[in-house]
Amino acid sequence: MISVGIDVSKGKSTICIMKPYGEIISTPFDIDHNDVSLNELKQMLMRFNDDVKIVMEATGVYHLPILYYLIEADLFVSVVSPLVMKKYRNRDIRKVKTDKRDAMNIADYGIDYWYRLEKYEIQVAVYDELKLLGRQYRGYMEMRIKALLNLTHLLDYTMPGIKGLLKNDKLIDFVSEFWHFDNVKKLSESRFIERYNKWAKKNGYHQSVDKAEKIYYLASNGIPTIPSTVPSTKMLVEEAVRVLSSVNDTLDTILSRMQELAKTLPEYEVVRNMGGVGEKLAPKLIAEIGDVRRFHSKGAIIAHAGIDAPPHESGQFVGTRRRITKRGSSLLRKTGYEVMRSLKSMKEPEDGAVHRFINKKEAEGKPKKVAKIAGLNKFLKIYYARVMEVYQN
Repeated sequence: MISVGIDVSKGKSTICIMKPYGEIISTPFDIDHNDVSLNELKQMLMRFNDDVKIVMEATGVYHLPILYYLIEADLFVSVVSPLVMKKYRNRDIRKVKTDKRDAMNIADYGIDYWYRLEKYEIQVAVYDELKLLGRQYRGYMEMRIKALLNLTHLLDYTMPGIKGLLKNDKLIDFVSEFWHFDNVKKLSESRFIERYNKWAKKNGYHQSVDKAEKIYYLASNGIPTIPSTVPSTKMLVEEAVRVLSSVNDTLDTILSRMQELAKTLPEYEVVRNMGGVGEKLAPKLIAEIGDVRRFHSKGAIIAHAGIDAPPHESGQFVGTRRRITKRGSSLLRKTGYEVMRSLKSMKEPEDGAVHRFINKKEAEGKPKKVAKIAGLNKFLKIYYARVMEVYQN
């Protein structure tokens, strides 16, 4: 048995090849992530007349080139959680942190846990693409929040109080037309109401004389701290609107692609019909869970989400106040929590088991957030059972 420990960095990796009892076949050496270097490594490993298992630590995206290359060569590769490797390294009293030492530790881990190593299986390409799109969607959503905060900050100077009357896309479209209260006040009230209703009809919003009157009153009595005559005022507001609109367009494009991909999967209709899961949340949820067949049980998918609460016992003591581990996918927890919020915001659906369970927990005195996490636990168990049924039929 030969364990190959690979410590992955950006663009290169450090390799250590080891036999049982700490016998080092090859002292740690570096290779670049290019075809020539990886081919030399592959040829070296394939020359060994023994069982070879390659172990590497998950590092976001840096380990993917070497991982896929070695899997295509039909070599056994196991990807280990960074937390597991950190705990394994910390078994020594004296801590040493170098790439070569890390490679040796990873190879040593492969020997110690030889029979427990799990071979990495490449997921279906659709799941990989969905996961990538989901990560990008989250990134652009953070950009949207920052861009929206920037716009509302500017509006505190030019149109104080307007964000209390108009929300989200309607606010953005309105500011594109009237970027300062001076643009409203220069019109008579009747003329502004007429302009407002024409604008609302053009952009697909509800026409409302009452809303227009409130905006006009706010503009007439508001005190902008930056006058419209300052040359930079219009430019800054218009740029803030342009950036926010651009990010919104990108989010719509990514989500459309995610929906398109998700609909090609056998489980899409099953997931889509679950309570709380809509057109937007279905592809996000599938993206974060991936191929459910990689989980050996419903408990594994709960652990992957980091909402499991392991038992805590010692002697005659049995812990009853346990917290979730949060040692799993934070993005899956966030997406799942969105599903629970969506579920609770509507009346009980036909598929109401989770809805009733959350209500039961709240009736027992559990905080609403705790009840939703408990509901997510039940939801993921149902998700696992129903999707597995799809693939078993």
